[in-house]
Amino acid sequence: MKRSAGLLLFHRAGGGLDVLLGHMGGPFFVRRDAGAWTIPKGEYEPDESALAAARREFEEELGLPPPDGEAIALGEVRQTGGKIVTAWAIEADLDPARIAPGTFRMEWPPRSGRLQEFPELDRVAWFRLDRGREVIVKAQAAFLDRLAEHSP
Repeated sequence: MKRSAGLLLFHRAGGGLDVLLGHMGGPFFVRRDAGAWTIPKGEYEPDESALAAARREFEEELGLPPPDGEAIALGEVRQTGGKIVTAWAIEADLDPARIAPGTFRMEWPPRSGRLQEFPELDRVAWFRLDRGREVIVKAQAAFLDRLAEHSP
C-alpha cells in the first residue's frame, strides 16, 4: 500500500482561515479544477518518518524550504485509489509567486515513445476553507475540516 505525507499551510485572514493548495501538474489535470488541487505531498518509504517525508516533499514540490512552526497533526485519509495520506498543518505565510516546482517525466502523448517533463504542481494558490473544499481531492477535504476544528 502506498503512503504519502504532506504539509498544509494556513494563515488567518479577514476573520477566517486560508489554506495553500497546489494544482496538480501534467496533462490529466490541465483543464480540471474540482478535485485537481492537493496539499503539497509525496510518497515515502517505511524507513522514513511521515513528518520528515512531508517536509522533504514540500521542498521538492514547491522549491522552497518548509516553514518553521508547530506542526499540527491532521491524521490520515485514504484516497480513492487506496493511497493513505498523512498531513500536518503549519501556520505560515508564503507568496505563491515564489514557488519553483519540481518536475516529473512521463510518456506523452500515450504510446508515443516521447518523454515529456511536467511540473509536479503547475500553480499554487490560497483558498478560503469553503472554496478549498470545492477544489481539493475529495478525501483530502477531511484535512480542511480537521484544521477548522483545531482552530478557534
